[in-house]
Amino acid sequence: MVVEQNYPKVLVGCPTSFYKGYCLDKYAVAVKSLDYPNFDILLVDNSNDGGVYMQKIKELGLPVIEGPWFESARDRIVACRNLLAKKAIEGGYDYLFSLEQDVLPPQYALKKLVDADKKVISAVYFARNLMTDGQVRLIPLVYKLVDKNNLDMVPLGDEELWDNPKVMKVVSAGLGCVLLHKDILKKVKFRYEKDSEVFDDRWFFIDLHKLGVEVFADTKIRCKHIIFNRPYQWKDIKK
Repeated sequence: MVVEQNYPKVLVGCPTSFYKGYCLDKYAVAVKSLDYPNFDILLVDNSNDGGVYMQKIKELGLPVIEGPWFESARDRIVACRNLLAKKAIEGGYDYLFSLEQDVLPPQYALKKLVDADKKVISAVYFARNLMTDGQVRLIPLVYKLVDKNNLDMVPLGDEELWDNPKVMKVVSAGLGCVLLHKDILKKVKFRYEKDSEVFDDRWFFIDLHKLGVEVFADTKIRCKHIIFNRPYQWKDIKK
């Protein structure tokens, strides 16, 4: 990779564990293929398996460090995200590109997100939602605000995604493919509330909203989310 100093410096990475081993090969190809001239990669492994999964990551040429292990998956994930944020700040990076291991972006994704010149901007990826009729519907993990007072939100609809895709203001997203400026990382820590089933990504955007931080999404950038062949269910993992 040729580094061009006039491009902002980006740290690309995410928390990971052996649970994501099923998509490691594809992630390695995708992250190495990002068409951007000034980025580094760092994964934080919290597998607690004696370094077995970390070795697999290294064999694919991806930088990785050991993250803290807690019995709760949410505690592990939050600790690893905050460790990545710390690495980004102390390493002199302009941005952290939070790219989850099961999210595969197009090659141009990082450059487009940087070029948008926003403090927080997400691409689009989808989750599956089982409908009452048994059909599976894909739901974008990017949300627009419908009630400011109660912070009610709904996923983006067809108009934003397909009819008129653009860089637009949103209220929340997942942390699967989102670019975060260093100024944001200094203001907001990753966290969750133990009396809630909600994961840290929702709390992160709630905290941004409370601070009045504008959040954007580029709905032209759509990523593949490897969820249909996932060999585990979140309900089977201690949160």
